[in-house]
Amino acid sequence: MLSLDHSPRPPAVAGRFYPGEPAALRAELDALLAAAPSLTAPRPCALIVPHAGYIYSGPIAATAYKLLRASPPPRRVIVLGPAHTVALRGVALPAATAFATPLGTLQVDPELAALAAKSPLVIRSAEAHAREHAIEVQLPFIQRVLGDVPIVPLVVGQVAAPALANLLDSLWQDADTLVLISSDLSHYLPHAEAHARDAATVRQLLALDDAIEPDQACGAYALRGFLQLARRRHLIPQLLDLRSSGDTAGDRRRVVGYAAITFSEPHP
Repeated sequence: MLSLDHSPRPPAVAGRFYPGEPAALRAELDALLAAAPSLTAPRPCALIVPHAGYIYSGPIAATAYKLLRASPPPRRVIVLGPAHTVALRGVALPAATAFATPLGTLQVDPELAALAAKSPLVIRSAEAHAREHAIEVQLPFIQRVLGDVPIVPLVVGQVAAPALANLLDSLWQDADTLVLISSDLSHYLPHAEAHARDAATVRQLLALDDAIEPDQACGAYALRGFLQLARRRHLIPQLLDLRSSGDTAGDRRRVVGYAAITFSEPHP
């Protein structure tokens, strides 16, 4: 078994996906959050958020994160993201016990990480996390909105949806835990085609339909497991934002789609 690394996992995409200098990063996050609409929704227990460079998906992600400022804050965050850089079957915890960003360090929740590590689905892999941006780009938003909350970063590879739903169910124990699913939607289609495909995908997500394919969303495996659990828990979804890189960065010839969706507990 891979031993724990007590030095923080360093940022891999600072200076590329988001500013690498702390003051510039704080300023960009604050500008994104200030520009995001102030929407009315119940307290989120889970969010789907995109993970591209902030120039592309930052405005959509900010719409979701801003919602957290209107509710009692969670005390820990489980972050699930796809495996972009390694071939992975199952789910990977990091070897590191903390993640560093230009804004500081977030600790990996030791109790939930130890619980996750007991699952046969889960391995510890420094390699799976070393260059993965899908989780990393969420961390500065978490720090700016929620402060130094503990996190459980999970890179999700090919995994059966029921097994992932059961793993997530075991970790998601109370209302003080927020689940983030980091996923973009369609990739490199013309703007009009991407808009139609992403609108159809969002209809599936809002229906808690877990038949999501990787060409619809790069976080498909994480979404499938989450959506099965969302049905089990009768969660209520709400679309916050749906746009593409053609809407935010200007080039509409080959765009990537982004959605922000919140999920809340059923009404008592």
